[in-house]
Order: sequence, then C-alpha cells, then structure tokens
Amino acid sequence: MPLWLGLNEACRNPNMRPTSDVACVPKTNRFVQQISSWLSIEKPGVSLSDKVDENVRRREVRYDRERRVRIKWSEDTESLEEVFDRRTIMTVLKMLNTGILKELHGAMKSGKESKIYHGIAPKGEEVAVKIFLTTSNIFRHGRLKYIRGDPRFKDIPHDTTSLVDQWASKEYKNLELADHAGISVPKPIHVEKNVLILGFIGKDGVPAPVLREVRLQAATDWYKKIIELIKQLYDKAKLVHGDLSEYNIMIPDGYPVLIDFGQAVTTEHPEARAFLERDIENINHYFEGLNVRTQSPAIRHDDDNRGYCSDFSDKPCCFSDE
Repeated sequence: MPLWLGLNEACRNPNMRPTSDVACVPKTNRFVQQISSWLSIEKPGVSLSDKVDENVRRREVRYDRERRVRIKWSEDTESLEEVFDRRTIMTVLKMLNTGILKELHGAMKSGKESKIYHGIAPKGEEVAVKIFLTTSNIFRHGRLKYIRGDPRFKDIPHDTTSLVDQWASKEYKNLELADHAGISVPKPIHVEKNVLILGFIGKDGVPAPVLREVRLQAATDWYKKIIELIKQLYDKAKLVHGDLSEYNIMIPDGYPVLIDFGQAVTTEHPEARAFLERDIENINHYFEGLNVRTQSPAIRHDDDNRGYCSDFSDKPCCFSDE
C-alpha cells in the first residue's frame, strides 16, 4: 500500500490545514500491523499462582502491554517525524496533487542527511524520492565547505531549513549538468524544497547494488571505467563529485552510475582540485584492495589552467601518472 494513502484526512485534504506535525504522521498498513504485533502479548512461561487475584494479573498484563506500546510507538513515530514533518508532508502532497508523483512507497535507503523512498510517477515509471532531513545538523557543520566558493550559490542561508532546501537544489542542478553532459547519473526529474525526485536505478522496487556490494569480474576494466567517468565529469560537465567512494557508485547492468551529487562542486570552486584528488584516492584505495594497479592521484593543471592531464588520454582534463 502506498505510503501516501495512509495519511489522515487532515493531511490528504489540501484545504484542511493540520495544526501540528503529529497530526500528519503517515500511517501505513505496515505501521498498523506493527502496532497490532506489539499488542499481542505472549503467555508467560510460568503460570501465576491460583492464589493471585485474577484482577491483579490482568492489570499486570495491561500495564506491560501499554508500556511496550508506548516505547515502540515513541521509537517509530520519532523516526517518521524526523522525515515527515508538516512542511515535508505538504510538499509531497503538492507533488501528488499536481501529478508530479503518483505513489510514494517504502524507504530504500537511510542516511544522516536524507532518506530515499521508492515511488511511482504518473506514467507508471519507477522513481526515487530523496527527502533531505531538515532536522539534521550535518548541513550546517559538515556541508558548508561545498557551498562556499560555488559561484552558483553566493548567498548562504542562516537557517537550517533554507540551507537544506538549497542543498537539494544544488544536487538537482549538479545532476542536470552531469546528465546533459552524458554522464551516467540518476536522471533529475523534479525538486521542491527538501524533496528531490530522481530516475530509479534498479528494477521492481529493488535498487541496483553499489560497487561495494558487487563481486567484480575484470576489476581492472571496472577501475578504468570509473576513472574515465571521473574524467568525463570534470571535462564535460565541469564538475567534481567531491565525496566519491565505493558506496555511491551503483552497478545496475554492467556499467557504473555515479550518485549522491549534493556535495559536487564546479571546477571553478577553490577546493575543486583537493576534492578531485580525494575522489581518486578513495577509488584507488578500494581497487588496490582488489589487487588492481592504480594510477597515481598526483594532479597537475595544463598550461592554460583549463584542466588536468594524464596518460589515460592525450586530451586535456585527465589525470597524470607522475
């Protein structure tokens, strides 16, 4: 059952404005089933003495049941409310009402800064719905370095919510640049506030594995493919990923797909070179563990300061093997 169908009437009806975040907590069949399971109390292994009053036993069972429900409900609603605050729910509902999104299903991936859900677009195609957490402090403390120096984002918001919105917009714009340049990335479909809709990499609700989860055949060839992708990203899209590793490269059908572009910076960013070196070092470290002979991450600019040079190609914007 789609997650959005579980929203209560105050949330489904755009004319009714909920008075609190709790009023809009999504409730799915799975959620109801979980609650039902918590209410099912197994019989104690040791029977109570016949001398114990039946009312006392019932009160003990009821107290234990209520305590367990309170704990479980607190844990799950806290997790839900971390993502689906009132503002996020209204954003998702707007996408549903305007035909951008048809259905929102269960979570596929959870991280410190976002959660990714499986969704269905109006024509039936699968999509990934990435919801950035407006309650996460990681954007304020760990992500500003990727925004400062980016000529596209000169004004940095002071409040976390606006900063998260800008981060979602940044990832969308980065993916647009990469997609238009022909780089293998999830197709950006729509962004609004802290909600980003992307093309789904996978099939039937199951996301493709990431590099770390795949046993590679011909690892050297895969290494060259990924280095070539990094090179093309710089040369054609004028971007540096900035946080590339074996955890954000998906392997759907024999080719690599780069994901997680929120921190990607343009080649004009003052830290672009340092971020690029780190990306190469991360990939080298992973493939060295697979006994692949890697290229040195040493990088130098060409004479016109337009890019990086390498023995992988005689064209500008490659990596050097010094």
